[in-house]
Amino acid sequence: MPPSPVRPPVRSATDVLERCRELVRPALVEAVGRLHPWTGEMAAYALGWADTAGNPDPGGSEGKGVRQALAVLGAEAVGADGSDGVPGAVAVELVHTFSLLHDDIMDADALRRQRPAVWKAYGTGPAVLAGDALFAQAVATLAEARGRYTAAAVRCLARTLGALVAGQAEDLRFEDRPWHGPDAVGPDRYRLMAEQKTGALLGGAIALGAVLGGAPDRTVNALERAGRHLGLAFQAVDDILGIWGDPEVTGKPVHADLRQGKKTYPVLTALAGEGRAARELAVLLDSGRRIDGETAERVARLVEEAGGRTATREEARRHLDTARRALRETPLTGAAADELDALFAYVLDRTW
Repeated sequence: MPPSPVRPPVRSATDVLERCRELVRPALVEAVGRLHPWTGEMAAYALGWADTAGNPDPGGSEGKGVRQALAVLGAEAVGADGSDGVPGAVAVELVHTFSLLHDDIMDADALRRQRPAVWKAYGTGPAVLAGDALFAQAVATLAEARGRYTAAAVRCLARTLGALVAGQAEDLRFEDRPWHGPDAVGPDRYRLMAEQKTGALLGGAIALGAVLGGAPDRTVNALERAGRHLGLAFQAVDDILGIWGDPEVTGKPVHADLRQGKKTYPVLTALAGEGRAARELAVLLDSGRRIDGETAERVARLVEEAGGRTATREEARRHLDTARRALRETPLTGAAADELDALFAYVLDRTW
């Protein structure tokens, strides 16, 4: 009996991200180059390629490129070439950048990746315009892609965009909700919002790759569900970093989410508890006191004592396990499936 073929070693997640960035980068540069020079300059700044004068910026951060990698791997996992997923990777990277530009304005976040956010560097109106330009170019990139699956890919992107906007709308509405009572935001409602706001784009990224790779609907839907659970795990980690993250890593002040009064999973699960810390937290939040300095430290301590941090860790692990199980249960090609699994696990490898 001949020996079983030896499978090549699985690349690390960082190697996978680098390989996919190198594959996608030329097409992404071309897409940004098709923008108006001014919006293209702001897009290059947002992507970490240039400074505000349009000069190459060696200190700029391009981000990790998780979404574009998911699109490439989504194509490879269904037996297609990674290049087939590149139009989807470019589209999701442009959409992700557009969403960050607009999110920073809506949340009044002055920093993004340890540099001034686009709206702080160029102004609010220009930043909105740049986001609009990226949105339009994302759709154009897919609509103009060659191949049999263009129309299906555009429909997939449209569904993703609809969910993304709906999730952001819910997140903004949460700001006016009370901390207690029938109109309060509970952990379950927050989870539904996060699945749209964060999960939709991760799920849409891997689904776009699979669509462009010619996968049947059943496989596309399974991969999209896996990506949405990955998004929930990703959001849970982000929520932890938003309260306890190192500013050198997050690029934002310590206790950033608390200072903004954001309703995040750690706080909401802590409030749902019944112990002393949960009661003290509820009184403090209901007081309307400005959360900064010592107050922010106290809120963070009460959230942790009431179990919010532990519950959010468990939330992240639960959704990551669900996402990885969905990958195992879907018929995929070996190497790409292993790389997807490594990339999924990478979500919880961040400093949190």
